[in-house]
Amino acid sequence: MRTRRMAAAKVGSNLSHKIGKDCHQHGAVAEEIDGLIKAYKDGRVERPQIVPCVTSTLAPGLGVTSRDTVIDNFTNIWARFYVPIKFHGKLPLLIYFHGGGFCVGSAAWSCYHDFLARLAAKANCIIMSVNYRLAPENPLPAAYDDGIKALMWLKQQALCACTDNWWASQWNFSDVFLAGDSAGANIAFNVITRLDSFNAGQAAAAIKPLTLKGIILIQPFFGGEARTHSEKHSVQSPRSALNLAASDTYWRLALPCGANRDHPWCNPLAKGSVKLEDFVRFPIMVCISEMDILKDRSLEFVASLGRAGKRVEHVVHKGVGHAFQILSKSQLSQTRTLEIMARIKGFISGL
Repeated sequence: MRTRRMAAAKVGSNLSHKIGKDCHQHGAVAEEIDGLIKAYKDGRVERPQIVPCVTSTLAPGLGVTSRDTVIDNFTNIWARFYVPIKFHGKLPLLIYFHGGGFCVGSAAWSCYHDFLARLAAKANCIIMSVNYRLAPENPLPAAYDDGIKALMWLKQQALCACTDNWWASQWNFSDVFLAGDSAGANIAFNVITRLDSFNAGQAAAAIKPLTLKGIILIQPFFGGEARTHSEKHSVQSPRSALNLAASDTYWRLALPCGANRDHPWCNPLAKGSVKLEDFVRFPIMVCISEMDILKDRSLEFVASLGRAGKRVEHVVHKGVGHAFQILSKSQLSQTRTLEIMARIKGFISGL
């Protein structure tokens, strides 16, 4: 079994995807988000290591064990598991997708490692943090495909009573949740839409013996051609995790060639998107940040789910911005992070 270092070493190594049609200008930059990603017209991609990648080691006092597992050798998909040491009975499992606009980020980023280890301890659940392929080398739907592959890999673990995975004896495969923040929340949602393209019986059979209980979307990364009020008027600090220009760039890098921000993968409420009335049979929790440019889009999404008769709950975290729970160290953010963990715990334990 390869370690996380071996798996992560390949991230960003497949640079065959060409950006746009004019790829002959060697050295010319096609798209850039300062300090995060630079995509060249010749297909090269640079990602400065703005956040350090760390091993699965955790402090003993946290009460959580973490290890890495390879899911697919061919596509280099792997996952980092977090398992509470002291537990009673079988634990629910949360499949988590990290954020980063589909273009940056890793399950090995120190900020995610810290947040998810603490969440596993607070919510008393096993967490499977999936490291999926990134755009623009692997544009959408690659990340969605990886999400489905991770789910099907879990199905095989549940079916194999002789599995040697160290965590497998501790999880309740009838108590599974999909979750993510930002682009990861978008992935969780679109994985569900793919499953729900079957009828309810077929979707349940496709993942049996797994039982999905709910979806947790933290600051979901959706977009659209028409700007919302918060996108147009929210004043973001220079240190903000997401501004409108960066959002647009992420979407240009991630979406298929020729698609705009009303593509169903970007805008679930656009014309031609899946009708909410016809799918999403699982309870949904949406966590929204008051200072996030995506606030109004998230509130509109929640309202649409409610009008469609879906079981949805949401919370607006006051005074904080996009990705505060992983990127901000302020006292207010730490307080709000504890609140979001408590909300997730309540959602998981209440279903």
